[in-house]
Amino acid sequence: MIVNKLDMNGFRNLRPGSFQPEPGVNILYGDNAQGKTNLLEALWLFTGGRSFRGAKDAELPGFGLERATLTMDFGAFDRQQQAQITIEKRRSAVLNGLPQSTASKLAGVFCAVVFSPSHLSLVRDGPEGRRKFIDAAYCQLKPGYISAYAAFSRTLAQRNALLKAMRKYGGGGEELDIWDQRMAQTGGRVMEARQIYCRRLAPVAAGIYDGLSGGRETFRVGYASSVGYDGGDAAQAAAMLLDALRDSRQADLAAGFSTVGPHRDDLITEINGLPARQYGSQGQQRSTVLALKLAEASLLKEATGEQPVALLDDVMSELDVSRQ
Repeated sequence: MIVNKLDMNGFRNLRPGSFQPEPGVNILYGDNAQGKTNLLEALWLFTGGRSFRGAKDAELPGFGLERATLTMDFGAFDRQQQAQITIEKRRSAVLNGLPQSTASKLAGVFCAVVFSPSHLSLVRDGPEGRRKFIDAAYCQLKPGYISAYAAFSRTLAQRNALLKAMRKYGGGGEELDIWDQRMAQTGGRVMEARQIYCRRLAPVAAGIYDGLSGGRETFRVGYASSVGYDGGDAAQAAAMLLDALRDSRQADLAAGFSTVGPHRDDLITEINGLPARQYGSQGQQRSTVLALKLAEASLLKEATGEQPVALLDDVMSELDVSRQ
């Protein structure tokens, strides 16, 4: 995939104008706060995902502005294409002249991977960011996963609301049975998808890390399920989740929320058999994230036949010379 031109108007602190990268490697350099990361963020939005910096859509127009527009000409899947994103409180998108129902419909049309210093949270922080990494990466491989994950999220919210009400007022046991079934069905699909992705990711990431470390360190990636799921189809995952929900009912009622399920799972990363989060140096942790991100790019290329665009922000810092 090749970005031919990006037109910007009203986005962050970027002046209205155009960016026309060369087909190969492009290096952006300059002082702090000049907009280098903002430019990468603008390109990333064309994947259909949200800001990789965690910003809300309403925060993306420049100071004092209510609207921003981004238009990108790019080559993908043996054709020249154009996409436009308009941001007014929320994002809307047009692809090759056709309005899309949501901006997320761009997923799978333009593919990219992004690394930024904030992604070190994949190693250093809790499991929520690691789950988001798996989900976002799989959405680019399988755009239909977006709706499957959304269905699980809605079901989880409904079950949690019922648990909270039951904790306060009592009753609701039969209704909870229904939500257990729905959560097992929707959650089983999420667990299966994540397990499939992690098993494909693991050997690729290990190979990339081996190259970064010069073969001096071993790297392992694994999916840790809160219900012990370690493979099998969505029906098997759903059955395991349903059993776990029934076993945890008293704990869930006491807590007022669901204590087991895909929302409690994690992506495990280990260096030389030890957790990267607790024992990895700064350089090892950065190498861990780079290995995950470059493996994500490799899987995208394998699935689509297209080399995704790589957006690397401040990629060299905290790496020794050999890793650089």
